[in-house]
Amino acid sequence: MANPRRASISLSSSSNPQSLESPFHSQSQGQTLSLSFESLSFLKNFLKNFLKNFLKKPHAFPFLLSVFLLLTWISLRIQHSSSRFSFPDFSRFQHTPDTWSKDDDFKANLVRFKPRFPSRIAKDNRGWLLDPISLALDSGVLGGAVTCASVHIGEIKPGAMRGNHRHHTCNETFVLWGARTIFRLENSEVGDKGYAEVIIGADEVAVAASPRGTAHALINMDPARSTWFLGCQDGIINYNTSTSDFKVWKDL
Repeated sequence: MANPRRASISLSSSSNPQSLESPFHSQSQGQTLSLSFESLSFLKNFLKNFLKNFLKKPHAFPFLLSVFLLLTWISLRIQHSSSRFSFPDFSRFQHTPDTWSKDDDFKANLVRFKPRFPSRIAKDNRGWLLDPISLALDSGVLGGAVTCASVHIGEIKPGAMRGNHRHHTCNETFVLWGARTIFRLENSEVGDKGYAEVIIGADEVAVAASPRGTAHALINMDPARSTWFLGCQDGIINYNTSTSDFKVWKDL
């Protein structure tokens, strides 16, 4: 016949795992913690004494100066890296309106298109495709390149600019897309400024022309996206000669 008292003791022991733990195990844990605290205390005192003795030596000052210079250099590098990705300052373009009219584009010798299908440049769902010279002529953009003797494709990063020059020996046609971009074209008939200026939207594709002897500039005012452009010139430019004027506008 089973002993109920013995059974209750057995169940009580099995239901409480801590009761089965050996007292020697608890003692070993306490010893381990004690050794850990002693090790930390020893390491702390060692470092304290080491630094105290090190700073009394003559070569401590050059070492500390080197550490200070290194930390200063790291700080300057971090500031320089963060400034590269800061939002560009477009305060000088606040006078340029985001709204536009066909008359504004006409003065800038530019036509803009929506790249979505259907449009004059997107014939199907694959995307837009165009011939810059034919499209410029068909759209009434005059004075551009009549042939593509020289072609260049490029990128304008946020806050950057290309152009701000005039060529005296060739006409040029542009295709612009990808970001909010200012296109400025020299035009003596525009008020006191002597130029027309429009903003191309990030969701637009623009075709523009700059006749020979006419200054032009392309400025990316988008905080993140790059402007992409194609330039087609009907002459070969020799930048070592005086056939081009650079830095036409001082405010750019």
